[in-house]
Amino acid sequence: MNKITRSQPDANVPENLLVTPLFALFLINAMQVGVGILGFESYIAKDAGYDSWLSILIAGAGIHLLLWMIYQILHDTNGDIVSVHREVFGKYLGGFLSFIFSIYLFLLSLVVFRTFIEVIQVWIFPRLQLWFFTAVTLLLIFYLVHGGFRLITGLCVISVLLTLPLLLLKFFPIQAGVVTNLYPHIDHSILELLKAAKTSVLGFLGIELLFVFYPFIKNPNNSKKWAHYGVFLTICIYMVSALASFIYFSEKQLEQVTWATISLWKIVEFPFIERFEYIGVAIWLYVVIPNICLALWAASRIPKRIFKVKQIYAVACYCVLLYIGSILLNERRELEFLNTFANWIGFYILMYIPVLFLLKKLRGIRRKADE
Repeated sequence: MNKITRSQPDANVPENLLVTPLFALFLINAMQVGVGILGFESYIAKDAGYDSWLSILIAGAGIHLLLWMIYQILHDTNGDIVSVHREVFGKYLGGFLSFIFSIYLFLLSLVVFRTFIEVIQVWIFPRLQLWFFTAVTLLLIFYLVHGGFRLITGLCVISVLLTLPLLLLKFFPIQAGVVTNLYPHIDHSILELLKAAKTSVLGFLGIELLFVFYPFIKNPNNSKKWAHYGVFLTICIYMVSALASFIYFSEKQLEQVTWATISLWKIVEFPFIERFEYIGVAIWLYVVIPNICLALWAASRIPKRIFKVKQIYAVACYCVLLYIGSILLNERRELEFLNTFANWIGFYILMYIPVLFLLKKLRGIRRKADE
């Protein structure tokens, strides 16, 4: 029988399934840095041009504040999002909201999965057999998610360790670019910067998964600083990527470039590698797979908590839906709509965090008054 640690936030999580607080850094960063970083520069530049690097800082500061709120909510409840919703809204409405959150997490996994398949189709295999590649990849994802949270955490560590060396390749576009592209300094209005910050926030989606894996962290209160370090690392990665693209591309060129990071990989030169973008996309698979697995694990964990079913059944159901959704989404405009819709939902999920924080605090004040 597994040993249960009653001091942990969820008494149903055996101690041998917990991870140390340090891994919060890898879990947060691995979820935030995925397929979106391959082409986010052109989207934020539409609102504030080269000054949009400031918007990344503004968005990053907001994400740090939201992360602090999440920890406050979870610490007060001593549980996960299902426990929070049940306490604030009751069993039935709370269960419904938790299930909606599960659907949102599934949507995230679908967006990442189908978008990366599009990257492979555009850059490497234009005649890729979608049905076969999707089926094989989903079998791998199903196996990894079935392996449990600790296995996925290990994949996230590998993901972060692979991402950092690729940042060194930004030296090539910076060397070949024009630094004066960044001048003049700050010639956009505050409103334009805030609009670009809203777009930038979408690149930081992933902190909300803490609502699900919080009970799996040993002494979770000690993981706060590591989670904030993870967000800070994400800010640094986005800043380096954005500045490298702004130095290399003109604003007019950025409007025409869909995958700025992959385009920059084309100018990387090594004596033994002629087309590094092929290598880059292949390596990025190891970054994207943990991203999908973590979102899918979190999405399937919630039905287990609500309906008391085995998580493997929820994983299998979501994998089937992933397969169907990936096959049906063939047109570029459909993928753009999916990404836009997911980003819109993600933004309001983030905005829901302060609302939940206030409701939780008001409930705590009312409870003390009744006592």
